[in-house]
Amino acid sequence: MNPVALVVGAGVATGGAIARRFARAGYTACVARRNEEKLNHLVGEIVAEGGTAHAFGVDSTQEDQMVEMVARIEREIGPVEVAVYNAAIGTHSPIASHSAADYERVWRVNAFGAFLMGREVAKFMEPREKGTIIFTGATSALRGKANLAAFSGSKHALRALAQSMGRELFPKNIHVAHVIIDGPIDTPLIRKMMPKVFEERPADGVLAPEAIADAYYALHVQHRSAWSHETELRPWKEPW
Repeated sequence: MNPVALVVGAGVATGGAIARRFARAGYTACVARRNEEKLNHLVGEIVAEGGTAHAFGVDSTQEDQMVEMVARIEREIGPVEVAVYNAAIGTHSPIASHSAADYERVWRVNAFGAFLMGREVAKFMEPREKGTIIFTGATSALRGKANLAAFSGSKHALRALAQSMGRELFPKNIHVAHVIIDGPIDTPLIRKMMPKVFEERPADGVLAPEAIADAYYALHVQHRSAWSHETELRPWKEPW
């Protein structure tokens, strides 16, 4: 069995690029998102490039689904050597009118789902004393901006989860990394939301999903004498 790279939150941009990058390196890509049909194109791309991929329709906030998915992968496909949590949602709302339901929904996807994935893969990685767990973070993990209470709170929680897991699992030869994405990513959704940025900047003035994927792979292959825990990725044109 080939080792597995699990990507939870494998969309059309960053998550998909990460899955393709690991598949090119010989890993079996197991890709997961809520709607399994939306993974068909990604799986087809990986197979067309000579790789192997399996799709899972999973709600990352549902414990039973996450437990079963990881157990099934380990049982039927191969050992999870790399696990990436890339699922994320957000809301933009003044605090006085922010609904409790929206706050909880964002927290469940951005933080609770990450906990579930991290816990489940750790169960299998610890006995093997081998593995990499990567969480996709955001600038909001470092500072809470106005009207982003839910997103900022959940990303702070994700960062704390990664730190706690890293301190526990590093000595067990399991590399835990938190990647802060600071800047717009070149995706269809962000192009629609921020057209002015794409008009004013050169093509490499925004984060390319493929470049992010290369950075994730580089984290995985780092020598353990010099592991990174927190990495910031931003375009050269990004003010910071």
